Amino acid sequence: MIQIEGVHKAFGANQVLRGVNLTVGRGESMVIIGGSGTGKSVLLKCILGLVRPDAGMIRVAGEDVTRVSRDAFLARFGMLFQGGALFDSMTVWQNVAFRLMRGKGRLPKDQAREVAIEKLRRVGLKPEVADLFPAELSGGMQKRVGLARAIAAQPEIIFFDEPTTGLDPIMAGVINELIREIVVEMGATAVTITHDMTSVRAIADHVAMIHRGKVRWTGPVAEMDATPDPYVQQFIHGRAEGPIESVR
Repeated sequence: MIQIEGVHKAFGANQVLRGVNLTVGRGESMVIIGGSGTGKSVLLKCILGLVRPDAGMIRVAGEDVTRVSRDAFLARFGMLFQGGALFDSMTVWQNVAFRLMRGKGRLPKDQAREVAIEKLRRVGLKPEVADLFPAELSGGMQKRVGLARAIAAQPEIIFFDEPTTGLDPIMAGVINELIREIVVEMGATAVTITHDMTSVRAIADHVAMIHRGKVRWTGPVAEMDATPDPYVQQFIHGRAEGPIESVR
């Protein structure tokens, strides 16, 4: 579904991506790990076409992301943002139905609301929540609303940016389980960025580790613990000592 070949991206003198190669299969859940500032978020923006690579090729379902019609291309994607990114001035259902009521093929308000309530139910929220505002919800509920919005338009590909950030361990486990169930149900391709190794083990089919702008290791999640790569071992076990330099 996603093919990345030799992608480079710099911002001034800061070389963020240094030749990234990565393939994500259709219907696969790929989790990208790596320290802060290693290029994970920039890579996601390149896949979405929000940032243009300096060199290399990115194809989504065989199409070059730099040469596609923007609206039709972006309609393939759903996104769960790290901080939720809900619109404070809109009710919960309006947040979930945001895309459904805009652009070509937009739904009438009453139909969009019905779809939103259905998606809220899928993530474990009752219909009464639909008319509340985001500020009236807990962090875990806001994350569920963000997930409902991400799946509302039945996207082919869903991105999850640090989906459990700010959640307690129990709620993080609930969100991980929901993500896994929904991705499998929809048959969607999923790409997740996370530092949370519990999330990695819960939702990944394959894992890719980025370090200094390159994919250091990639493979099935079942092989992650056994890889002898010292960078992977240091990261997944959170060791202070190792080849990955820490800022002291």
